[in-house]
Amino acid sequence: MAFEHLSISALQSLLNEKLITLIDIRDQASFLAGHIAGALHVGNHNIESFLADTDCNLPLVVYCYHGNSSQGAADYFNQQGFNQTYSLDGGYTAWPVNQHV
Repeated sequence: MAFEHLSISALQSLLNEKLITLIDIRDQASFLAGHIAGALHVGNHNIESFLADTDCNLPLVVYCYHGNSSQGAADYFNQQGFNQTYSLDGGYTAWPVNQHV
């Protein structure tokens, strides 16, 4: 099964209802300037350890700036064995400002 698209409202519901893995694939400076609460920063510097240490059975939500790069990343993680992978539609820029960390 390939990755699926996830809306902002669907992510908000998932965050309230169950355990998921949420990753931010933007650059480090952007992540440090603000990110969705609970998100992990994943990039070339830590992808191997992330793959080794993360439960592939939990839903994985990937976001980037606008929801474009996260689609390829979600597909990649799906190929690495994650059972449920999602790309956040609209990315970080679509996330409500009052919910940024």
